[in-house]
Amino acid sequence: MGIGLGTTLGGLGKARPAVSASVDHSIWSIGGPGVISLGGYVGNTGYKYRYSGYTAKWNYTVIGARGAYHYNGFEKVPDLDVYGGVMLGYNIMKYSSDDSEEHFSGNYDDGLGFSCFVGGRWFFSDSFGVYGELGYGVSVLNVGVTFKF
Repeated sequence: MGIGLGTTLGGLGKARPAVSASVDHSIWSIGGPGVISLGGYVGNTGYKYRYSGYTAKWNYTVIGARGAYHYNGFEKVPDLDVYGGVMLGYNIMKYSSDDSEEHFSGNYDDGLGFSCFVGGRWFFSDSFGVYGELGYGVSVLNVGVTFKF
């Protein structure tokens, strides 16, 4: 679970913090110190713009399936997990306006997208840690907490 900083999704006005959650499940160990994982992603952010008596709102939700390679061969820092991967996501954009002359609302620019990401996790215990991740989702940089089950 994380909070996002920076976004590639457009919008005017004040931004809501980007929030996201992802899950990765180790599928198989490959030769050497690494594993392949598959998982999912969901994130949301939005903007609100007020001007001359009307309000416009943009809401972005990204839902995706992702796969990653996790390198865990650092013998001197065994609590570090670095990874990189790809995601196939669906971007849902909703827009609404309460403009008195023209009232617009609906879904716009929905569609599939392909992206890459890199990140790292540091575990303080067997099941709890923090992470940072660069790549496309609802934000360019995500930071947050991570759990192992």
